[in-house]
This record gives sequence, structure tokens and C-alpha cells, in this order.
Amino acid sequence: MITASPHPRLSSPAPGWRELWRDAITDAAELLEAAGLAGRTDLLPPDDAGFALRVPRGFVARMRQGDPSDPLLLQVLPQAAEHARVEGFAADAVGDMAAKAGRGVLHKYDGRALLVASGSCAVNCRYCFRRHFPYGEEIAAAAQWREALAHVEADPSIRELILSGGDPLALATHKLDELTRGLAGLPHVIRLRIHTRLPVVLPERVDDAFVAWLAALPLQKVVVLHANHANEFDAGVDAACARLREAGATVLNQSVLLRGVNDDAGALADLSERLFAAGVLPYYLHQLDRVQGAAHFEVDDERARALVEALRTRLPGYLVPKLVREVAGDGSKRPL
Repeated sequence: MITASPHPRLSSPAPGWRELWRDAITDAAELLEAAGLAGRTDLLPPDDAGFALRVPRGFVARMRQGDPSDPLLLQVLPQAAEHARVEGFAADAVGDMAAKAGRGVLHKYDGRALLVASGSCAVNCRYCFRRHFPYGEEIAAAAQWREALAHVEADPSIRELILSGGDPLALATHKLDELTRGLAGLPHVIRLRIHTRLPVVLPERVDDAFVAWLAALPLQKVVVLHANHANEFDAGVDAACARLREAGATVLNQSVLLRGVNDDAGALADLSERLFAAGVLPYYLHQLDRVQGAAHFEVDDERARALVEALRTRLPGYLVPKLVREVAGDGSKRPL
């Protein structure tokens, strides 16, 4: 007897980046449970210090289970130390508000203007230097980017436009396309630089539509990622980095030196090696921006210099990031 074949199961399509964004963990107790630390409420402060928790589940999956000192967990878990008021740590750590040149436009350095493209991030890093930034009033994407584009048009010395945030890739691709169509009549702008953490924490964002938009841009393209530890990389991140390169972008990485996360020569060397394996070059190693709520992450300058010197003995020069600090009013990042 010939039995009837069962109906083949139709596989569900993989969730898109927006669904994964919406499914991010926003509750500290749930984060601890997902990290194998259920019940460890002793690790939590009484509240989030005014800076909400958000972390994609894919990023949580890269954490070491049951380890309260995991370097990925420490970057995103609220801590009691955030409530401390420490001298020298301020709400506007790098002088953003003094550099305003229009709605969502910061103009600090010659030849470059930065657009605060979005106030949203897929992950809220606890050391974020813009954790107190007034995004509600300062988004360049408002009103079809008109005010931002007017500033860029009026200053022919601007050759590079930097998209930052928040995270600019929080915007839909059609919104990014709206901006670059507005740049078409500005021949003095030759380069677009995108600062983003999404390809690392939510690599699904580098989807077909985004890659097609990026590849079609008639501009020099630079994507600066933000990863602080080698464990942030997996096969999905590698694939996202490969797609960025295939779209014609130069892909760099900037890190922040963070106590307890990567203030170790071995961890920093592993990060540089892992970046290069993914086709990404180390660019900057930032000393912590002294934002209120992040003092517990600070590493002193003497130790920072010693760590970079140790990297020079272990790695080829092209894998050693530049150690810098951003100082309000300076004409560039300050080498240390």
C-alpha cells in the first residue's frame, strides 16, 4: 500500500531586522535570566538611572552564560555606580551643544559636518556619551533633512558628511535614500561616513535593500563600526561586514577603552585580530568620554598608554588603533 505523503511544512521566513529590534530585551531581570544569571537581583541598581535598558537577543546569545563579569553583559547591564556623581563627569561630555550649527547638525571640525540622524539605538551602551542628549529637539532627519542640508549647502568647505546618532541605521533605508538624494546637488560633498553599531549588535540590518542603497551611492563610502570585544563577533556579524565591503565601503572600527571589559592587552589584541578576520581595520581606541553615569568604566591615561604600547609589541602596526580622547573645542581628536 502506498501511503500518502504528508504535506511539506512551509518554513517561516526569518524575522527581519525591525522584528528583531522590537523583540529586544528591555527588562533587567529578563536580561539576567537570558545570561544565565536568573535571580541575581543583587547585581541590579534600584532603577536604570534615567537611561533605559535595550539589547537585542542575538547580542545576548554571545554572552558567556552564568558569568556576571562577561564583557558584553557589563556594557549593557545597569549598575548602581551609574548613580554616583563624580567630579568632571557631565551630561554633555564632548561639547556637542556648543557645536550646534542647525537642527541635528554638529560642526566641530574643518571639512566635516556631523548629522545626528536618529535618537534611537538597537542597544543602549551604559557608557554612551550621548545618554543625556536632547534627541527630541535635535534630529537632522526631521522635515526631510531640510535644515541639515541647508547648512551643508551653505558651506562648500564640507567635503565629508558623517551620519551618527543614536544610530543612523535605525532609520529605514528609504529615509537614508531621502538624505542622499538631497546631496546630489552638492558637488563639494564627496564622502559619506556612517558611524553605526547595528552591524555588530543586529547584523540583520545589513539587508538587501540597505546594501543596494549603499552600493548605488556615487560617493566615497566609509562605515565605522563600534565593537569593544572580540566576543561581539559571530558568523552573522562577519557576513554583515562582508556585505558592507562588497557594497564598496571602507569598513573601520572604533572602540572605547572600558574598565572590566577590554582594559587588558590580550583582549585588545584579540579584538584587533578578530576585526581583521572580518575584513575590518581598527581605527580609534577612545578614552572614555566623561559622561555622567559612566565614571566606573574609566581607565587612567597611564594605563591606557601602556596597553597600546603592549599592542605595538604584539601586532603589526596596521592592527594597532590610535589612542585618542575627544576634548570639547579641539580641532580634532587628541592623540594620547
